[in-house]
Amino acid sequence: MSEAVVRHDWTREEVAALFALPFNELLHQAHTVHRTYHDANAVQVSTLLSIKTGGCPEDCAYCPQAARYDTGVAAQKLMEVDDVLARAKAAKAAGASRFCMGAAWRGPKDRDIPKVAEIVRAVKDLGLETCATLGLLGDGHAQQLKAAGLDYYNHNIDTAPEFYGEIIHTREYQDRLATLEQVRDAGLKTCCGGIVGMGETREQRAGLLQALANLPEHPHSVPINQLVPVPGTPLGNAEKLDPFEFVRAIAVARILMPLSIVRLSAGRQQMDDAVQALCFHAGAGSIFYGEKLLTTGNPDTEHDRALFRRLDLHAMEVVEEASTVHADIMEAAPAGCGHGCGCSVAA
Repeated sequence: MSEAVVRHDWTREEVAALFALPFNELLHQAHTVHRTYHDANAVQVSTLLSIKTGGCPEDCAYCPQAARYDTGVAAQKLMEVDDVLARAKAAKAAGASRFCMGAAWRGPKDRDIPKVAEIVRAVKDLGLETCATLGLLGDGHAQQLKAAGLDYYNHNIDTAPEFYGEIIHTREYQDRLATLEQVRDAGLKTCCGGIVGMGETREQRAGLLQALANLPEHPHSVPINQLVPVPGTPLGNAEKLDPFEFVRAIAVARILMPLSIVRLSAGRQQMDDAVQALCFHAGAGSIFYGEKLLTTGNPDTEHDRALFRRLDLHAMEVVEEASTVHADIMEAAPAGCGHGCGCSVAA
């Protein structure tokens, strides 16, 4: 395998030019990158659980968990450890290798971290990779979570810097970058992506991917979410994005960040199997597995297993190394086979 050329100096013009390639040419380039640095037939499988739902004080225009919107999502307290553990065991039994936990906070308070750390520790002891999306982190929070066994922290930048103010007013773009810096400094792996289909232009989609690719370190996992319009939110009546435009976003992300795992994230329930197959060909190497992404729907596990069989895809499994906190992913033969906002709607 040749050494990847990893760049952090992409210009907007270069990214826009990739988006503008003829569709088949773009997919060819993206799939070539994917095959060079990844197993093109292996998919990392994650399950996402909302461990603290609703009541968020933020105003993210896409989010059904914002307290200010009437979406039918009731505010709930942080789940108990045993309840989370039961869900994690079920996820592992269903074939997930990573368990992601989201909490609808602007950010956790100091008093919340010990209980979240206890949850992380219990899930980690099952042999699963662990990921959390809790919002903005305070001083020392990332270090405490890492000490508990957290592998990944999700904090999306959501959209292009110049479009960000159209979507969120209660949190600055720079706040998100600051939390990502804390996560990197603590030695945690970053999970960071965005949402497309929020009314942005193709130029602004290029801006989102440019911002991700030019971070000081490419995110280890890059979730690309398609907006799931939720009635009651400001984007509840958003016009649906052309599915091929979504595939283009997956392909461009694959080319810009060759070593990252690009995740086909929220919005899969609205995609037919052919579009999902195109996304896998374009470089998506991860999905969320299960019937729900925090508060929005997701294809059920049996449908995903059937799709994997039809496409000759297989899941990855986690193999722990005693000398490391993080787990290494290796391929395993199948056993019979998304909005990820900073506060938490589907990483």
